[in-house]
Amino acid sequence: MTPEFVTGFLSEGIKTTILLASPMLLAGLIVGLIVSIFQAATQINEMTMTFIPKILAVSIALLVFFPWMLQTMIDFITNLFVNIPDYIR
Repeated sequence: MTPEFVTGFLSEGIKTTILLASPMLLAGLIVGLIVSIFQAATQINEMTMTFIPKILAVSIALLVFFPWMLQTMIDFITNLFVNIPDYIR
């Protein structure tokens, strides 16, 4: 294993991780911005008002994107296992 291989493999793993986490993070960000704008307009500063919509949005995003996320993880792991003989050399 060369240092270039290790850094490339680590880079691919980080890219896959960011790709898998992005739907939930974006859903939480968008809902958080909408709730913040609503709170600023109405001057209601209730803490639970921010958490519950974010939790719901992240849960819905997880349900919607789970098949795609699962397929992405399966592809990454399959590629890893198929190429083990090449990694050993």
